Amino acid sequence: MSSQPSEFRLLVTGGGTGGHTYPALTTLRALQARLAASGTAVSVLWAGTADGLEARVTASEGIRFLPVATGKLRRSGNPLGMLSASNMKDMARVPIGVAQARSIVSDFKPDVILSTGGYVAVPVGIAAGLVRRPLVVHEQTVRLGLANRLLAKRATRVAVSSPSTIELLPEGVRERAVVTGNPVRAEVLTGEPLKAVDALGLDSFDPDLPVLYVTGGAQGSVQINELVTGALPWLLERANVIHQCGPNNLKEMFENTAGLPSALAARYRVLGFVGAELPDVLALADVVVSRSGAGTIAELTALGKPSVLVPLPSSAGNEQAHNARRLQDLGAAIALEGDLTFSDLRGALAGLLGDAGRRERMADAARSNGRPDAAERLVDVLLEVAGASS
Repeated sequence: MSSQPSEFRLLVTGGGTGGHTYPALTTLRALQARLAASGTAVSVLWAGTADGLEARVTASEGIRFLPVATGKLRRSGNPLGMLSASNMKDMARVPIGVAQARSIVSDFKPDVILSTGGYVAVPVGIAAGLVRRPLVVHEQTVRLGLANRLLAKRATRVAVSSPSTIELLPEGVRERAVVTGNPVRAEVLTGEPLKAVDALGLDSFDPDLPVLYVTGGAQGSVQINELVTGALPWLLERANVIHQCGPNNLKEMFENTAGLPSALAARYRVLGFVGAELPDVLALADVVVSRSGAGTIAELTALGKPSVLVPLPSSAGNEQAHNARRLQDLGAAIALEGDLTFSDLRGALAGLLGDAGRRERMADAARSNGRPDAAERLVDVLLEVAGASS
């Protein structure tokens, strides 16, 4: 621990996407709340990429941020394809990033470093070893990301989101691994269904029908939108539908659904973006149709929501497909992959919307694999590692 007992020093690294950034932010909030109870302040510094999401998030949260140079490794099925000019140029930046990171770690003297992945985590993780500061690596996905594969052997502890990830670690690292789950924002767990009804004006929904929430993420998904459009009249005969289609797709969705019969239109609400209302919408939903990123999976299982998952084909390492298949194997979801039509979506939902018992069984399977306390578990690891290094 730090020589100042009233202060805990945490260095965070990771980012590039929300999947790396928000679990770290959630864990930081949990750590601050935990230590505030004992009168200990948390001094935090985030090392990330200057143009990454983490730079914008830390600015809005008032978190001190320092940029680190890094390079992106563009993967290829052909090993010779890795020797591209772009890869060579970016890899030349890594030594610069390591030097910057070493200076940051030396100056800040953290009690512990939390790395949540992304390319920027590599130079900071290397610097942690050079300066002999404890490093906790957290993996959000079922399969290890490239950055975390590189850092796992250097880490003091490796926190994973799924027990099946441990067997993918090098044998000598497994004894340092712990299953924490993927941190879920606290507010997501406190939604109230009636607040969603009030906030979104859902009084016209049929209380005798289940509620289906469809989302393609913050920007929406053209693929999911097209599947829903083709199946919509059929869906609305069996469910109320809240559809988050993405801001850029809202006009087209309005046009596509303008001809719905009034009785069906009353059970359909299309939105460009769902912000503060998301926890309440998730609380109201009986079934969710969505992509299968690590953050989404963590939320659905923590809340115990049955789902139909449409993996993003271009996700790194095909991780979304692995996430979706894992939940399907557990009986918590239905995975839809490949060249899909609206008939595929109808087929997946047919047995769910009309069978409350099946929905409940899938909800139980999701809930039994969820870890709503993941942030607290990761805080335990950080405090344990920091204490051991004092």
